[in-house]
Amino acid sequence: MRIAYVYIEHPIMELDRAFTYRCDGFSLCRGVRVRVPFGKKNTPLIGFVERIGEMSETDIDIAAYELKSILEVIDEEPLINEELFALAKWMAKTCVAPLISCFQVMLPSKLKPKRTMGTCKQETWVVYDHTPDQMTKRQTEVCQIMEVRKEMLRSVFYQEFKSVGKRLIEAGALRIEQRDATASLKEGKEKEAPLPLTTTQQAALAAMMQGDLEQVILLHGVTGSGKSEVFLQLAQKVLDQGRQVLILVPEISLTPQMMERVERRFQGQAAIYHSGLNAQEKYEQYMLVKQHRVSVVVGTRSAVFMPFDALGLIVMDEEHDTSYKQDAAPRYHCRDVAAFRAHHHHCPLILASATPSLESYARAYKGVYRLVEMPERINDCLPKVRVIAMKQALAKGDNYLLSKELEQAVEKRLERHEQVILLLNRRGYTPILRCIECGYVQMCPHCDMAMNYHKDEKVLKCHTCGAVMALPSECPQCHKRAWRYLGMGTQRLEEYVVRRFPQARILRMDADTTARKFAHEALLAKFRRQEADILLGTQMIAKGLDFENVTLVGILNGDALLNRNDYRSAELTYDLLEQAAGRSGRHNKAGEVIIQAYDTTHYAIQCAAHHDYRSFFAQEMQYRHLAGYPPYAYLASMVFRHKQEETAMACATATMAQLAQQPAVRILGPGSLGKIRDEYRVRILLKGKDSLKLNELVWDVYHRHLADHQKVAMEIDLQPLILE
Repeated sequence: MRIAYVYIEHPIMELDRAFTYRCDGFSLCRGVRVRVPFGKKNTPLIGFVERIGEMSETDIDIAAYELKSILEVIDEEPLINEELFALAKWMAKTCVAPLISCFQVMLPSKLKPKRTMGTCKQETWVVYDHTPDQMTKRQTEVCQIMEVRKEMLRSVFYQEFKSVGKRLIEAGALRIEQRDATASLKEGKEKEAPLPLTTTQQAALAAMMQGDLEQVILLHGVTGSGKSEVFLQLAQKVLDQGRQVLILVPEISLTPQMMERVERRFQGQAAIYHSGLNAQEKYEQYMLVKQHRVSVVVGTRSAVFMPFDALGLIVMDEEHDTSYKQDAAPRYHCRDVAAFRAHHHHCPLILASATPSLESYARAYKGVYRLVEMPERINDCLPKVRVIAMKQALAKGDNYLLSKELEQAVEKRLERHEQVILLLNRRGYTPILRCIECGYVQMCPHCDMAMNYHKDEKVLKCHTCGAVMALPSECPQCHKRAWRYLGMGTQRLEEYVVRRFPQARILRMDADTTARKFAHEALLAKFRRQEADILLGTQMIAKGLDFENVTLVGILNGDALLNRNDYRSAELTYDLLEQAAGRSGRHNKAGEVIIQAYDTTHYAIQCAAHHDYRSFFAQEMQYRHLAGYPPYAYLASMVFRHKQEETAMACATATMAQLAQQPAVRILGPGSLGKIRDEYRVRILLKGKDSLKLNELVWDVYHRHLADHQKVAMEIDLQPLILE
């Protein structure tokens, strides 16, 4: 008897195994979705067929369980090919995650093995069938046209042929078919020719085409050095060979600009894939690749799972960005998945950045990656950087938002009709609402976090769990009306800039102003058309953007990230400052950058001010070596979650006792991380030199945790990027 081994839809470790079902009478294969009964109540669930096998009637009779039958086969052909099957199993092992969660993260929501997958939008087509003998002249003409065209969307068909077409459908000469809706490819834009390359760009392109093409290439080029043009020209060479290209960007805000260039360069060959698309749009873009209608994909992290079968090049732009790390199970890093796929397809993986992650640059330094450098801008002129010590500026009477020097620099640009970018990496109006009578701070009722005031909506918001509450009229502790708004966010900055520069046209770009669909594109297009003088916002405006009229970038609270209790705080600070500085003076006009900070002597700020990545790398690596952090060690984070803090701490303490006999691993913790979404969190951090042994140890701890039937949830993150 034929047996299907099925992973059911629930992504929990307790059910992380294939369940057997009878499948006689069904036509199915590995990689399709099925509907199956599950549990004592035979609840219909969606499953994913891992393999097909045989089982004798004797084995079925002596089995200790009832062998149920599949209810329905949903797909006619596999959703996942053999490469992606192997990738899912690799991810499950290396990320310590249920296998079904890896299948689910690979597919658009319309195709996920889940009951909530929804249905695909349908289109009605008119298809030519035959030409009857007796027809009018007009009917004959329409049949002849349709015989050539083969098929047309019904809406277009009726517009063109109206009542004649309806009679032909009724006569059976044409038939109606329902099909899944498909994306239309964008055409009509003027084709962009490849740009002439500088000597440095030519050398970089030549270097990437030589040597071992399966070796990962780190393309380290300063901001404005023309990295994008180099890998676009390399992409064209790959397309000429009949292979596919994947270009990854870290954030939605960068996809419109990259997509615009790709569409102009590779007309009718490109798809786009990111979280800003709705479920139907994601499905349609996914199918463009699966049906081989496009050869180039531009997208964010999830685009790495597109169903390629002939990949010839993968590019990860801004490879240092933490957005490439998934923050929910399976907690994969896009770079690792891209490397797996590049190895399978025997194609190059290019990691491009002006501020490479320390791990990537260290691998290039050791020769694990191939290093290609572009140390000069196309215009041969990096922006000049001034660092303003805000302690002294405030002592002189400057405004705490904008120093006098920055205000004067903005005025000069406005007089010259040049554009300005102001970066403040905190949204909202103020991050803290405090009573000056008793000191009470309004906290989130669900998290150990202060509520942020949003003046536009006159509400308080938690930027961690999303909770919203009305602005209280009085302090709930002392009942006085003595609120003080502490700190600053982009809303408060916008309010001040509007008042200080009434003649300026101002745009704000943060998570609040870009919540609506296509808001990113609209704001950036408006700024590119020079319909605004000042663009202010959070870190989403700090990287990858190219505006020829921007000659000043002002960075407020440039040292704020240094206050984070995280081993990457200096690296994150340097990355943000250097990337933001790179938006200034990218074309024919000289650029300037002004960084406002309190800790102006910190090496991250000084290295960014001098555009000196190597000095920053050398100094930061010393600290990483002394503290035993990546790239000198591998990390594993285990976070225990429960409604009661004591219960979470007790479980973590018991796990610490299990780990005490591991001499090759350094153990830190348990440490309380506070409450988020009504759950208290306690973390244990492991450090080790051997990633495989660390992975095995974490699996062993997790299996014991499950075997003990703990009521405490356990989150595992191997190679965490951010430690709160």
